[in-house]
Amino acid sequence: MNISQLETLLTISKTLSFRKAGELLNLTQPAVSAQIKSLEDEFRVTLVDRNHPVTLTDRGKVFLEHAERMLTIVEELKQKLSDLEHVPQGHIILGTTTSIAIQILPRVLSYFQNQFPLIKTSIQSMVSTQVMASVENGTIDIGIGYLNEKHPQVETSVLYYDTFELVVSPKHPLAKLPHITIDMLKDVPLILLSPDTLGRRFSDRVFLKHHMQPNIAMELSSSEEVKRMAELNLGAAIVSKLSIASEVRNGTLKMIPVTELEVAHPVGVITKSGRYKNSAMRQFLNDLKGMPEDQFIGSE
Repeated sequence: MNISQLETLLTISKTLSFRKAGELLNLTQPAVSAQIKSLEDEFRVTLVDRNHPVTLTDRGKVFLEHAERMLTIVEELKQKLSDLEHVPQGHIILGTTTSIAIQILPRVLSYFQNQFPLIKTSIQSMVSTQVMASVENGTIDIGIGYLNEKHPQVETSVLYYDTFELVVSPKHPLAKLPHITIDMLKDVPLILLSPDTLGRRFSDRVFLKHHMQPNIAMELSSSEEVKRMAELNLGAAIVSKLSIASEVRNGTLKMIPVTELEVAHPVGVITKSGRYKNSAMRQFLNDLKGMPEDQFIGSE
C-alpha cells in the first residue's frame, strides 16, 4: 500500500468515476483501476462497486475513513518538516463575519503580508454563529468573531470589544433625539440581522427581557445590507458599532444611544484546541494578539 493509492481511492469517492479521478490525478484510467485493484488484492476485499455510478462498498467506506486519517497525518508531517526551515510560510484559511472582513482584516493582512510574503491567506465570510463551529470542524484554521459563547473544543483570546447600536437615516424621526429607551422602539419598523447571527440573538434577548414585540420590517444576513437599507430610510437598524464608523463619520447614518443596548461584546481570535499550528498560523496569531486594541477600533 502507498500514499498514491489512498489518494486515488479518496478521489474516486468524490468523483464517483475512474475517468474523472484519473483526470484530476493525471493518471490514465487503467492506472487508476490498477491502483484500486492492488489495494483490493492486498486487503482481500472489494472496495469499489464498479457499476455506474461508481460507489464505495461498505468495506470501501470503512477503508476510506482510515485512509483520510492517514493522508491527514502525511500532510501534517510535510508541514512540520517544512517548519524546520524556520521561515514562516504556509496557507491560512480565516473565517469571520462580513463586517469584520471589511473593517478589520484589510489593515491586518496588509501589514502581515508585507512582513511575511511567503504566508498566503484566504478569507471565508460567514455569520457570527458559524465562526466557532467552523473552527471546531476544521473548515477554517483561524476564526475571528464574537466570543459570547463558550466551547470546550476551542481556544480564544480577546482582541477588542464591540457593541450593537441603533442607527437611522438623518431623515428618520428618531434622528432628532439624543437618547432613547428600548420601549420607544415598540412601533418603529426595524431592520435587523437574520436570526442566525449573534447580533440578532442579542437584540432578541433584549426585546424578550422587556416584554416587547419588535416591528420587524426586514431581516438581512449581513451588516452591510442592513446599513444600506437604513441609509435609504426604510427603518431603524441595530448593527455592530464597528461596522458603522464610516457611515456615521460621513453623515449617512446617525447613531442613537439606547440604554438597554449598552453591553460590551468581546471579539477575538478562535483556534481549535490541541490542533497543530504551522509556522504561518503561529506567526499570524502572535502578531494578531500583540496588536493594541486601538489598531482595531481606531481605524476610521
